[in-house]
Amino acid sequence: MPDTPAIVTQDLGRVYKIRGPKRKDDPKQVIALEGVNLTIPRGELFGLLGPNGAGKTTLIKILTTLLLPTSGRAQVEGLDVASQPQEIRRRISMVSGGETSGYGLLTVEENLWLFARFYGLENKVARQRIDAMIQIMGLEEKRRTKISDLSTGLRQKMNFIRGFVSDPDVVFLDEPTLGLDVAAARQVRDFVLGWMRDHPDRTLLLTTHYMAEADEMCDRLAIIDQGKLLALDTPSNLKRRLRRETVYTLKVAPLGQRPVNQTDMVESVPGVHQAIVTELDGLTELSLILETDDALSGVLEHLHRRGSSLLALEKRVPTLEDVFIDLVGRRLDVDTSQRDGETPEAPL
Repeated sequence: MPDTPAIVTQDLGRVYKIRGPKRKDDPKQVIALEGVNLTIPRGELFGLLGPNGAGKTTLIKILTTLLLPTSGRAQVEGLDVASQPQEIRRRISMVSGGETSGYGLLTVEENLWLFARFYGLENKVARQRIDAMIQIMGLEEKRRTKISDLSTGLRQKMNFIRGFVSDPDVVFLDEPTLGLDVAAARQVRDFVLGWMRDHPDRTLLLTTHYMAEADEMCDRLAIIDQGKLLALDTPSNLKRRLRRETVYTLKVAPLGQRPVNQTDMVESVPGVHQAIVTELDGLTELSLILETDDALSGVLEHLHRRGSSLLALEKRVPTLEDVFIDLVGRRLDVDTSQRDGETPEAPL
């Protein structure tokens, strides 16, 4: 089915029921996904960006047949996730950052061989692929080490190999570089980009908290928040949407007293479209998206009235993070303590 998209969702929704609300007015359900429409063609490296709890992991769990949708439908490789899960599972693979899959008493090599056999690979083919990928990922010296003795980063590398050893048609990578050091993360990104070049008919869906990773790797990106798609385009087109506005970074001495009402805030200045305030080593950094350059004079006057002094000012070309802030209203901070889709709620 070469013309069939790799992934299609139509008005996809997912609702969780909250067990035992404490008060009568507590919400009894949480909407994790609402009206999600996606078409991802074969051969695309597609990215999904969103804060914790936005619905990214819920979406991936539905597409990998680990979770049923509450409404709408989804297809992977032309197969329905609700009625044809076994057929889909033979064609896909999934790797999540920080996962602990594998058997601790088995070595790296033994674990990979076992998973390859689970996928039905012949022994000779399995060993050839395992040997090649162990070398690529720099695990040659650890191939006979029990995975219970591996560091978190090395174990994540093994899980990454496990996700590709079956040569799947569609790969789902849910924050695959989470917890890896800079060198290991670069190795993973290089492998993914090389694999996509060598397999132009395969598809990869990536979720990540790292803007540079998404910008570098993805053909297209969707930004999701509160279960809804806010934007979908190429990284360059997403950044171009802000070029009609101007982006500044200001560093100022302490802003004096905290604002006591809305009019005291930088966002109240005419022409300020978005403002993110960050405290850094006793200084305050302001990331501003302005409608025009003329709004800057009003910002500086506002800061002067607040008793702060300007230390540095930089006008920047809009980045993917600026696009995210413009749409979501906050930065995409990495937080490993909570992942959406891993909540105590029960499905409706």
